[in-house]
Amino acid sequence: MTQSPSLQETMAQLRAEVNDALNQVMEALDGADGDAPQLLVEAMRYAVLGGGKRMRPVLALSACEAVGGQRANAVPVACALELVHAYSLVHDDLPCMDNDLERRGQPTVHVRYGQARAVLTGDALLTEAFRVLARPSWTIDAQSRIEAIALVADAAGAAGMVGGQEHDMAAEGKVLSVEALTTLHAMKTGALFRAAVVGGGICAGADADVIARLDRYGRCVGKAFQLTDDLLDLREVAADATETGDPHEDAVNLAVRMGPEVCQSKASALVAEAVAIADGFGDAGQTLAAIARMIEHRTT
Repeated sequence: MTQSPSLQETMAQLRAEVNDALNQVMEALDGADGDAPQLLVEAMRYAVLGGGKRMRPVLALSACEAVGGQRANAVPVACALELVHAYSLVHDDLPCMDNDLERRGQPTVHVRYGQARAVLTGDALLTEAFRVLARPSWTIDAQSRIEAIALVADAAGAAGMVGGQEHDMAAEGKVLSVEALTTLHAMKTGALFRAAVVGGGICAGADADVIARLDRYGRCVGKAFQLTDDLLDLREVAADATETGDPHEDAVNLAVRMGPEVCQSKASALVAEAVAIADGFGDAGQTLAAIARMIEHRTT
């Protein structure tokens, strides 16, 4: 499915705003005792500004706007979530984790800068995420700021993304139930999607009913994103197997466990629910609706 020109333009604009904000964050890496080490900053910039879909920050900005907020108010949450996401990729790529040598066609951070500096790069990115959320220049009210900080921390920590990665590691060599895999992915991937959408609502000053609707939308698109990701991975594995004769399949891939048809059907149902929620916000919610449809039909 080809994206409409209006969605392409909207996504390009939102990504440009996020990239500008992230670049400003990287340029402001200094402290009371002097500037951050140049090579560390270089590695951080490489990890954050080297590409990516910016799905989480785009969702944060779009959610804020969908419920009547100024999307500029959601920029700190958008940046924080992308910094958390970038740190997780740096650490996941390490030899002690997934041992990936390339990401987006470029050497991973530990390949280019060394393993020790990659660890520090991830540490610094995670810390910087919370410095961004704590800056006095952020204009939302104090209670909303506290809620946003807690939201990001919950999504990133042991009950969220990090906990999901632990489940993933523990699953190696095991056959987990579909329910256990769904929980794993909800924590590892879905938590940041949910935080992006709910965070946008918090930054807009949305009430509890609206936040609950955004929460459900975020959970739907997070699950749909993982399902479509697993479908794409399954197709890639099948193509590789055709060339190499290696039938290796990922034990935590939901498309493998459920079958591609069931996986696609579940993704479509989740997207339909997300679109219905977004439509409930009227014209302002149409970017959220379009993003959900794009997730269902994405090819990368």
